[in-house]
Amino acid sequence: MPPRNLLVSWIGHADLLAMAAEIGDAGKALLEEAKVPFRPVERPGPLKTAVDVGTWDGIHLLSNYGPALNKAYGKWLGGKPTIHPVELNDPTDYDGIFRCTNQVLGEISKSSEKTPPAISILLSPGTPAMAVVWVLLGKSRYPASFYQTSRGKLTEARIPADLFEEVVPELLRDRDLAWQHLATRNPADVAGFENIVGQSQAIRLAVGRAQRAALRDVPVLLLGESGTGKEMFAQAIHAASRRRGKPFEAINCAAIPRELLEAELFGHEKGAFTGADKSRPGAFERADGGTLFLDEIGECDPLLQTKLLRVLQPPPGKGPCHREFRPVGGHQPRTADVRLVAATNRDLQAEIQAQRFREDLYYRLAVITLELPPLRNRPADIPLLAHRFLDQINHEFERDEPGFEYKKLSAAAIEFVKRFEWPGNVRQLYNALVQAAVLAEGHVLERSDFVAALGEIPDKRPSGASLVDRPLGDGFDIEEHLNGIQREYLRRAMKESRGVKTQAARLLGMKNYQTLDAQLKRLDVSGVWGE
Repeated sequence: MPPRNLLVSWIGHADLLAMAAEIGDAGKALLEEAKVPFRPVERPGPLKTAVDVGTWDGIHLLSNYGPALNKAYGKWLGGKPTIHPVELNDPTDYDGIFRCTNQVLGEISKSSEKTPPAISILLSPGTPAMAVVWVLLGKSRYPASFYQTSRGKLTEARIPADLFEEVVPELLRDRDLAWQHLATRNPADVAGFENIVGQSQAIRLAVGRAQRAALRDVPVLLLGESGTGKEMFAQAIHAASRRRGKPFEAINCAAIPRELLEAELFGHEKGAFTGADKSRPGAFERADGGTLFLDEIGECDPLLQTKLLRVLQPPPGKGPCHREFRPVGGHQPRTADVRLVAATNRDLQAEIQAQRFREDLYYRLAVITLELPPLRNRPADIPLLAHRFLDQINHEFERDEPGFEYKKLSAAAIEFVKRFEWPGNVRQLYNALVQAAVLAEGHVLERSDFVAALGEIPDKRPSGASLVDRPLGDGFDIEEHLNGIQREYLRRAMKESRGVKTQAARLLGMKNYQTLDAQLKRLDVSGVWGE
C-alpha cells in the first residue's frame, strides 16, 4: 500500500488576501479583525493553487491567526484541511518557527499505519524564515519533498544535496551545537523524565539526548561527577523506553565486595560458596525483559570485566539485548533479555591507558555516551532544585512529625545556594537542605544555616575546574561571579591570618585594614577565623 501523501504549509497573507478578494466584504472584515491590511494580490493564492492542482490524501496547515479566520479560510480552501493553531508573535523568529513546525511535523509523522506518510511541504506561503526552517527540517528530521507555486502552476523545488552534505556539517562542527534541537523542551515535558528538575540548556540537552537514546535497545554509558543524578537518568531512560513496566534493577559495583559481585550479577547455585544455602537468581535474571543499571562500573576488577564482556556479546543471530551467563557454581547457561545502562565518575579513557579497564568492554558499554552536567554548570537550576528538595523534605518530616512547621528559604539563602560551587553536586545540595532543616531554629532557612550545614567553604573548586570556567548564560551574572571570587579570597586571607585584619590586608595586597574591613562588610563575609 503506497504511503499517504500529505501537503503541509503555513497559511500566509497572500492566501488570506486571495480569499478576501473572492468572498468580498465578509472576508475583508475578517482581515481587519486580524489586523491584516487588505491589498490586491494574484489569485487564487499559493495554497489554493496547490490544493486545486495537486492530489493530496491530507492537508495540514499551520496558522497563527484566530479561530474565525481559520474556519473561514479552511471552508473556502476546500480539501478538508486540518488547521493547526500555533502561537507565533514574530513571523521572523527562527526559534519560535522551529518549535511550531517541529511539533506539527512530529504529530503528523506518527502514523498508525505500517507505512509512514509522504510529506510534501509548500514553501511559497509565509516568510523567508519559515521557508528556511521548512527546508532544514524537511531535509533532516522529517524527510520531505518541497513545492512552490507561481502563476497558477505547482512545481517541485529541488534543494541541492551539496547544501546539506558540505555546508551544513561545517556549521555543526561544534558537538553541542549539533544537538541543539534536542534541547527544545524542559524535562517536565518529556515522558519518563518528569522527575528531572531544571530548565537550563545543559540539563535540557542531556535530557534530549537521553530521550533519543531510550528509544533504541543499545547500551548507554552515563558519565559525570559523583552526585549528578546518574541513577535518576538511568531510571528515566528505562521509563521512556519500550521496556517501561518491566523490571529495573540497579547494582552499585563499588558497594558490593568483589568476591560477591559476580554472584550478585549472575546468581549462584546452592552450595556454590560458604553461606549459599539456596540458589538465588542474579541481577541479569531478575531484570529479564527490562533494564539493568550498573553504577560505578569502573570499580569492577579485571576478572569480572572479562566475564561482563562475554555476557554483553550476543551470539550470532541473536538480538542486541540477548544475554547468556552462567550462575556461580552452575553448569548450564541461562539467558535473559536485558538492556544495559552503566555509569561511572571515573575517566575510563585514562583507566584504559593505565590498563585498569578493558578497552573492548568500554566499547561494548559506550555505544551511546551521555555526560551529565555538574551543578556548577547549571546555576539557573539550583533554586528550582532547592525548592523541590525542601518541599519533599517538608512532606517527609510532616509525615513523621504531625504538626511540623514547614521550612522555607530566605532570599539570602537562595542567593547563597545559587552561588556555592557544590562539588558534591545534587546529592550535596539535598544533604545540606536536610541538615539545615533539621538544625535551624526558625521556620525560615537563612544563609547562616547553610554555612553551618556545609562547614567551611572549600578553598578550592573541584579538581580540574577554573575560576573562568563558569558557563555563560543560564542566569550567569558577571558582577555576582566576581563578587564570589572576592569572597573566596577574603575568606582565605582571614583564615590564614587567623582573623588579624592587618595581616590579612597585607596578604591581599591592600594598603590598610580599613579597605579590607569595608570589603568584608560589603560582601557579607564573616566567620570564626581563629584556631
